Amino acid sequence: MKNSWKGTKVLVTGAGGFIGSHLAEELAKQGARVTALTHYNSRGSHGFLEGLAPPASRRIEAVAGDVCDSHFVSELVRGQEVVFHLAALIAIPYSYAAPQSFVSANVQGTLNVLEACRRRGVKKLIHTSTSEVYGTARYTPIDEAHPLQGQSPYSASKIGADHLAESFYRSFGLPVAVARPFNTYGPRQSARAVLPTLVSQALSGRPEIAIGSLKPVRDFNYVADTVAGFLAVGADPRSVGEVINIGSGRGITIGQAAELILRLTGSKARLVEDKRRLRPAKSEVLKLICGNGKARRLLGWKPRVSLEDGLSRMVEYIRSHASEYKTDVYNV
Repeated sequence: MKNSWKGTKVLVTGAGGFIGSHLAEELAKQGARVTALTHYNSRGSHGFLEGLAPPASRRIEAVAGDVCDSHFVSELVRGQEVVFHLAALIAIPYSYAAPQSFVSANVQGTLNVLEACRRRGVKKLIHTSTSEVYGTARYTPIDEAHPLQGQSPYSASKIGADHLAESFYRSFGLPVAVARPFNTYGPRQSARAVLPTLVSQALSGRPEIAIGSLKPVRDFNYVADTVAGFLAVGADPRSVGEVINIGSGRGITIGQAAELILRLTGSKARLVEDKRRLRPAKSEVLKLICGNGKARRLLGWKPRVSLEDGLSRMVEYIRSHASEYKTDVYNV
């Protein structure tokens, strides 16, 4: 097990996003020399890294670019010791509209990162998967041996990326581990995800809250616990060549989560099904509950934040950032 990240040169791709920004921040707090890749844009924005406070913010070098450019990625990886690859398109509804974009970002982008890490001789690459690759659970809790099933273009692209990572380990001996987080939530998460869209609508005071299906079961894991899981995967040499689930081990329906959010926000709003928010029937993943035994046994990792505590923290974040959430717009 790696004792300290202090002084380690670490690249985080997708660092301007929700999980990536929390991961980059925590690495910087632990003394790592962090290069944070954010997606290039004309505004010069580095996403959620913009709001980080010192001293962590002073230990992060933000670089704008695109993992789909192989030359750019190769140069970016030069000199890095550890790479956490989180850059991806992740919005499932958008994957129905733009599947080619998901193949480009998630498959080709991952290939570029894998090849760059191989050629540059990085000591460890942590590739980010998703629980969506399992599809609707055939048994629960879902362990890493569960079959994979692409029920959306997004999940299919991530299955492809995961298998590429496996192939680079088996073919070239690349020291890569696959971290497979279940549904992460917490401060900074956008209204693209179900919990923040429920919270933001509940806090708006509107009498009705638009929601998709209330029946699917999800395993919600607080972002600090997910980040701790990523760091454990990155630190332990026994994770090389392995796929490791990161999740709470608790299942809750979307309807139950919505009722909890209504109670925490004090909202009396009525939940109303919005057909635009429903997935195609064969694409909806009905049940995801994490089997986290491997992470517990191999890495000594376990979740620490309860759902109610984590949601309370999310509510306070969204309350203080209400202007960033457009409650009258369906964000795919």
